[in-house]
Amino acid sequence: MPALVKICGLSTAETVAAALDAGADMLGFVFFPRSPRHVAVETAAALAAPARGRAQIVALTVDASDAALDAIVAGLSPDILQLHGAETPARAAAIRARTGIAVMKAIRVGEAADLAPVPDFAAHVDRFLFDAKPPPGLTGALPGGNGLAFDWRLVRGLDPGRPWMLSGGLDPANVAEALDLTGAPAVDVSSGVESAPGVKDPDLIRAFIRAVRWRAPAAATA
Repeated sequence: MPALVKICGLSTAETVAAALDAGADMLGFVFFPRSPRHVAVETAAALAAPARGRAQIVALTVDASDAALDAIVAGLSPDILQLHGAETPARAAAIRARTGIAVMKAIRVGEAADLAPVPDFAAHVDRFLFDAKPPPGLTGALPGGNGLAFDWRLVRGLDPGRPWMLSGGLDPANVAEALDLTGAPAVDVSSGVESAPGVKDPDLIRAFIRAVRWRAPAAATA
């Protein structure tokens, strides 16, 4: 089965249309003011309107308060809440129960030990996203979207007990290799389809999705 594709950090109608027309399975909108991809809830709702029924809508948050989550849920009605901060399993469970919306927990990976919390989260989330852990001292590092890759061998053949996706440093040139190495059932990209921080490139979005889709037949016969 072809890998699912999530395009994250969308902020314009043109790039939303490019992602949808190319066949993206998930569209991500970032609600984190420090990020160059941050959008207001009202903006995200307008951008997401054409995606209803065509792709899942993902709201990325970072240690968001209940009030912030309530505003996102009321204004956007996302299909998935992506928790990309230091949320605990208990916090993930509380968000899931409060909102009634599927939860995806991002796990930042730099070494094998970073995967240790996965079993504790598995009972409380619907999906995992494995992203690169910024190295210590990286100036201006964000919780995600830094354009960094981790050692993909750390998640090769992983079974975390929930669906999962690979993120961190992916782009049109390396996503097929990443899928072949890890067997990931889904991939997420943000900075890898940008011409500048926060500026998505429609051509790169299309190229990324092509790279995933064109790989699928070869994978199926391998």
